[in-house]
Amino acid sequence: MGRILGLDVGDKTIGVAVSDELGWTAQGVKTVQRQGRRQDLAALADVIEQYAVTEILVGLPKHLNNSIGQQAEKVQKFARSLEGRFYPIPITFWDERLSTASAERVLIDADVRRNKRKSVIDTLAAVIILQNYLDFKSL
Repeated sequence: MGRILGLDVGDKTIGVAVSDELGWTAQGVKTVQRQGRRQDLAALADVIEQYAVTEILVGLPKHLNNSIGQQAEKVQKFARSLEGRFYPIPITFWDERLSTASAERVLIDADVRRNKRKSVIDTLAAVIILQNYLDFKSL
């Protein structure tokens, strides 16, 4: 089956998660600090190679009314770069509304300090996005 890479793409960071080989669970890998398209893609290439990724899932930050805003357009543009660099690995979009808020809530409930939350929130958001997708696929 292969592993699925889950991404929470932001302006400053990219949260990275990967599925297990059976596609049941998502695990956080890291947060990539954005440094420019070339460096961002190189950092993701390392993960794609290390985990033998067969699909890339990109969280699409739609508005609550389901419309596509400026941030979602930026994410779509970044996904086109992924497609150009990692073809033929398929790119899939997944509605990620409120994933960062969910990640924040999980970390607050776990009593994680604010400065520590900041360093892991994007990775946790990527885990939530990917796990939601895996759960949906298993239905």
